[in-house]
Amino acid sequence: MAGPTSGGIAGWSILVTGGGSGIGLATAERLAADGAHVTICGRTEQKLAEATARIAALAADGATARYVVADVTVEDQVVAAVTAAKDVTGRLDGLFACAGGSTHLGSVLTADVVAVRGTIDLNLMGSIICVKQGGVAMADQEVDPARGGRGAIVLMSSGAGRFPHPHLWAYGVAKAGICFLAETAGEELGPLGIRVNAVAPGIIDDELMSFITGGGPLLDDYLAQMPLGRVGTVEDVAAAVRYLIGPESSFVTGETLGVDGGHHLRRGADYSLLFGG
Repeated sequence: MAGPTSGGIAGWSILVTGGGSGIGLATAERLAADGAHVTICGRTEQKLAEATARIAALAADGATARYVVADVTVEDQVVAAVTAAKDVTGRLDGLFACAGGSTHLGSVLTADVVAVRGTIDLNLMGSIICVKQGGVAMADQEVDPARGGRGAIVLMSSGAGRFPHPHLWAYGVAKAGICFLAETAGEELGPLGIRVNAVAPGIIDDELMSFITGGGPLLDDYLAQMPLGRVGTVEDVAAAVRYLIGPESSFVTGETLGVDGGHHLRRGADYSLLFGG
């Protein structure tokens, strides 16, 4: 598959799941600022509407923003979100599967199986559905040399999926599956001109992590295990996603890019500290 003949993502149509807040919203803002037509989806309409207004305010001339209410664990709803994004230009050039989270925290020995299953379903199965439906939409469109192929998919993994974080194991198992999904899908879809990669953030200062980044023993433990010695920002991750979706990375697939201040070089944070461990 030939490389791109030009750079930039102006005029591209990109879907961001979990785009109503945090990393998803920051990435959608970055993509629109670079000229892309951005569609976000999530489960809460009011949050999506407010996020879309923010994205539109930062969008470059000619770029647009819209939202679709969708749960990534429901395949029909993902199909609807993909269709809405593709309808803008007739193509789906990029998909960032950002939606995720954890409903379980604690020992394997006292695991709440329902919460574990919910965590795996949201993170791993949601990503699988996005790869399937995003890949189907991309495979059905023409190869564009300026884009380096038919499209690019970026998945949301985590440092917790690459090295153990005590008590955060259910989330880690799901995120580890996403790393392997990027490799497997990257291998299968590469010949079709579709690239699949993942990002693996460390501790990021957003609303989901505010109970940690606000301070305390767990934050101290994180910082002690990070060579760069600081908490990450949503913009740090957005920049990595922008690279992996854009033509600048047209020869990269099946990779998981750590965005963690070097945390992966040491040990995972110990979430038992939240319980006085």
